[in-house]
Amino acid sequence: MRHLSLTKQQLVAALISMSLGGVAQAALTINGNPEASARVSWGGADSLSEARNIMYSKSSTVSRANNGSSIKKVDNGYGTTNITNASSYGSSNNRFNANNRYNTTYNGSFGSSDMIPISTDSRSVTVIDAETGESIYEKDADRARPMASITKVMTAMVVLDSGLDMREELILEPEDFIGPKRASSRLKSGDRLNRAEMLLMSLMKSENPAAKSLARNYPGGYDAFMRAMNRKAQELGMTSAFFGDPTGLDKRNVASANDLVKMVRAAGNYDVIRRFSTTKSYDFYVANYARGNRTYSANNTSSLVRSGNYPIGISKTGFINEAGRCVVMETRVNNRPAIIVILGANSSATRWGDAKNILNSLASRRTV
Repeated sequence: MRHLSLTKQQLVAALISMSLGGVAQAALTINGNPEASARVSWGGADSLSEARNIMYSKSSTVSRANNGSSIKKVDNGYGTTNITNASSYGSSNNRFNANNRYNTTYNGSFGSSDMIPISTDSRSVTVIDAETGESIYEKDADRARPMASITKVMTAMVVLDSGLDMREELILEPEDFIGPKRASSRLKSGDRLNRAEMLLMSLMKSENPAAKSLARNYPGGYDAFMRAMNRKAQELGMTSAFFGDPTGLDKRNVASANDLVKMVRAAGNYDVIRRFSTTKSYDFYVANYARGNRTYSANNTSSLVRSGNYPIGISKTGFINEAGRCVVMETRVNNRPAIIVILGANSSATRWGDAKNILNSLASRRTV
């Protein structure tokens, strides 16, 4: 982290910058020493709400890029973080209730009398009307299969359920880079990010050490986190699901496509998951006292999110050899919500080909 000597003029400028950004309850943390530095962070009585407000304020002061995506700048004390979001339809019309159903303003369902057959090449696929729960397409949807990094959706829910301070700084340890499989990562031992940034890193970039750190810094530690993941799965009625690690590198992490629909529907109740999982790109300013500070520029792992051509409200990709290429997403076609789960594609081209085929088929359906 680059520490800046905080003068009265800089403090005033920082406060003005925050007010112009329309940020609600942003915390300006100042170290209590003569060489104090300023750092904008998430905190307060409702740190989860603050994280959302700071990073995704929908005020009129949020600028627009040429592609229509929201751009938000966050000064975290050692640089300005730029975050670019895909167009999102949010959760205001898709509230998840105790009956595991969406409360929406839509009527009717995708027409069944003139359905166009969907052809897919992935091993397991399911598509449902997220309003009615009606199955639109299924292919071997009840068989439990490895889910790879789709796991991180459950990881995010457990983190957010904990109510932990999203501004708390977490430090990556060597153990965060050890897992059931070797996986590439641009993170380094000693990297410092706050909990919200670790969560964004996990959902958008699918960084495994970030997910591992989130689990390790859970009350009761890593083992307690894993118990919470499996307990959450049971609460959601995911009868085929098991979680052996928070990253998805463990091939024991399995669930059926139909059970993953339940997970995605539950995730729709978390606005942070909606926003973070559909963030197109993010410039992380990473502090590392031993190895030096740096900028980590990251893009979403989903080509559909990056393209911005589809209205996607939740997205998570996954891959290990045992799982093949996977993706879950919530989308809206013809002004109707749908959930798509694709497991076991033999290539990235197959995964995205199946996804686009499904989306195009849904777009051609009439609603009744």
